Amino acid sequence: MDFLRPTTWAEALAAKADQPEAVPLQGGTDVMVEINFAVRRPPALLDLTRVAELREWSVGGGECRIGAGVPYRVVVEELGGVVPGLAQAARTVGSAQIRNRGTVGGNLGAASPAGDSHPPLLAAGAVIEVESRDGGVRTIPAAEFYLGVKRSALRPDELIRAVRVPSAPGPQYFSKVGTRNAMVIAVCSFAVALDPARRRVGTGIGSAAPTPRRAEEAEDLMARELDWDAPTLDPALVERFGRLCARAAAPIDDVRGTAAYRLRALDVMARRTLTWAWNDHRGRRAA
Repeated sequence: MDFLRPTTWAEALAAKADQPEAVPLQGGTDVMVEINFAVRRPPALLDLTRVAELREWSVGGGECRIGAGVPYRVVVEELGGVVPGLAQAARTVGSAQIRNRGTVGGNLGAASPAGDSHPPLLAAGAVIEVESRDGGVRTIPAAEFYLGVKRSALRPDELIRAVRVPSAPGPQYFSKVGTRNAMVIAVCSFAVALDPARRRVGTGIGSAAPTPRRAEEAEDLMARELDWDAPTLDPALVERFGRLCARAAAPIDDVRGTAAYRLRALDVMARRTLTWAWNDHRGRRAA
């Protein structure tokens, strides 16, 4: 196995172009587990941890741009006020040591349906910046990035450069069910993002389908029927929202949970996170 270790972004793109089969290594929290358990044996590893450009982040122009090498710890400690849904999800990732190494860019590259960052990225309407030496830069909406189990819209010669997340225009919440409270892969997860100015409720579902996905019917329901000026949520509307979010999923039975359990959990998480976000929204208006 070749081990490639560029120190600049240009070198990284050149290495990927010359060896498209090389597997990028960012935090290594997914890739190294697969290698250690002989799940995969790539012909080459492309270590990106020395590329300083990937560890940069910025806020401006109504969005937060997070380099592919920015660790979860930074998202939690520095960006919680700008991308609160993603920060909440980052807090649930592994242990402190894993949050020091793991990255949103690595999570996207792995494209696991159970990745914790995917639901809040979908709910917020994030876009992923990717680049290749010969094809240049392009952006992929999060809703179009996931193609199948651990398959993404990345081309063989492309690398993830950054993720761009709109600065939160309203409350965002993330919820996750696992077999314990820490160091666990999600049985299922859910994110909601309110955009009061656009009268939009964004959603994201994790670990309950072949890919992370939005609950588009539930979003359409809220666009039609949510009264943003009402003091409280209509309980019947909240119940319908939960059912539609669960209906958007396509879970399986596996060692972490049954499909039926996942559907029930998504229904509950959708209703709870929507209620939390709504109460937060009303509290801000009252203040």
